[in-house]
Amino acid sequence: MRAGGGAASILAALIALWILLPSVALAQQVVDPNTDPRVREVARDLQCPICQNLSVADSPSEMARQMRAIVRERLEAGESPGEVVQYFVDRYGEWILLSPRRSGFNLLVWAAPLAAVAVGLAIVSVLVRRWARAPASSGTALPVDPAMRERIRRETEAER
Repeated sequence: MRAGGGAASILAALIALWILLPSVALAQQVVDPNTDPRVREVARDLQCPICQNLSVADSPSEMARQMRAIVRERLEAGESPGEVVQYFVDRYGEWILLSPRRSGFNLLVWAAPLAAVAVGLAIVSVLVRRWARAPASSGTALPVDPAMRERIRRETEAER
């Protein structure tokens, strides 16, 4: 009887292994470097070269996946997040950054919207002041040319 019980437990162990093995293998194959918060932080600052409107952290493209892997490798090698970002800037140029740096010519990108809002508010305030100062129509008629007054009188009499 012991031999049958041992065979059953071995069979149960093999079935459990058969069920669990694919999920363990899949978990080992799909190691998403984006799960590391440090990788995600750096990848959020980089623009995907393929998707162009998505960060490397959010992009589903193969290129973004490779870039996340590079970020993870460089961080594990001991580089700081700034050094990793600079690596990609050196390789691709400033456009790889989702938000431009606040220095040099890039200051225009940050200052232009603020300047436009300030100019718009100034224009609106000037217009509001002019409208507030304008005389309100109080029922007084503007002076009418005497020839026009005569013409209006004749036309209204002709209609009656």
